[in-house]
Amino acid sequence: MAPVTTAQNHRVLSGMRPTGRLHLGHYHGVLKNWLELQHEYECFFFVADWHALTTEYEDPSRIPASIEEMVIDWLAAGINPGTATLFIQSRVPEHAELHLLLSMITPLGWLERVPTYKDQQERLKEKDLATYGFLGYPLLQSADILIYKAGQVPVGEDQVAHVELTREVARRFNHVYGREPDFEEKAEQAKRKMGKKNAQLFDRLRRSYQEQGDQEALEVARALLEAQANITLGDRERLFGYLEGSGRVILPEPAPLLTAASKMPGLDGQKMSKSYNNTIALREEPAVVEKTLRTMPTDPQRVRRSDPGEPEKCPVWSLHQVYSDDSVRAWVQAGCRSAGIGCVECKQPVIDAVLAELAPIQERAQEYARQPELVRTVINEGCERARAVARETMDEVRRAMSLVTF
Repeated sequence: MAPVTTAQNHRVLSGMRPTGRLHLGHYHGVLKNWLELQHEYECFFFVADWHALTTEYEDPSRIPASIEEMVIDWLAAGINPGTATLFIQSRVPEHAELHLLLSMITPLGWLERVPTYKDQQERLKEKDLATYGFLGYPLLQSADILIYKAGQVPVGEDQVAHVELTREVARRFNHVYGREPDFEEKAEQAKRKMGKKNAQLFDRLRRSYQEQGDQEALEVARALLEAQANITLGDRERLFGYLEGSGRVILPEPAPLLTAASKMPGLDGQKMSKSYNNTIALREEPAVVEKTLRTMPTDPQRVRRSDPGEPEKCPVWSLHQVYSDDSVRAWVQAGCRSAGIGCVECKQPVIDAVLAELAPIQERAQEYARQPELVRTVINEGCERARAVARETMDEVRRAMSLVTF
């Protein structure tokens, strides 16, 4: 079944674990995408500090400083707190409550089959990850998404399984708890609020979908419901369920918003990562950036200036593919193979481009670093906005699960 289309499908949820100051890999792999999304969707970007505890529980002392450093980098990169909501996961305790309640209905096998569960246990085998928290972190991710009824979750292909788990959890929750007493009577009452003409159109479209499987009728009916300004959000979600022959949709199923894999290579040609020690931090001093790039390894066959080289075997070429235009790349290809240019010459356009990219980010970062109260205000306001949305969802979830008795 296709995911229900509601206003929440225009909401995006994405987060990052607090790892301290960010590097160019984060900028090209995540932040540049966020910069575009914040103008197209209602975005919630959060610091996943509880997720950090799933692997760093033995020494969490670095997490608070890492949060501040990371948020400064977000703001310096151009994430706009006036457009997007920036918040800290642990400051919205409703995440934890929804995680707990979802754990009551989530089969253990669903968590054990998440591909990254065994992959990370193997990759981080120096840590003791035989914990309930580590097993349950994909469900915490599901709670992160569902608490905001996010319709879009930007992920790479390797993270699609996490969104699929969230869809399955939402589907199971709606199946178990979406059948409220007198559901059809309440749906009919909601339908009448649309007016006679729209109600009749809704009935025709509903019959076409349920009796003939007409997908176009389903989409038209969804658009009709979305356009109704005189029905409540609860009635709208009730009618979505009525349309599809299910119960009331309490937790809409999200969809993965596939993002291109990061093309930002590290100084050694591998993916840029702190674990490989091949990064350039966004706030690295320009002189250090220049020295780092000047001394980075090149084609090992070019021992002398007069030796011809092969760009595809040189880590610098990977950076040219990110930062240089066609004419510069053609110059590199010809000059390297003919030994017409040396490695220092080859690196200069990359050095200039990286420094130019970092300059405005670093200038803004210095401004925010000088105003820690401003950064805290941004986060405090974001946490308040996020918690207001999360509370609304939890009110619905508690009622659906009969946890509100007075």
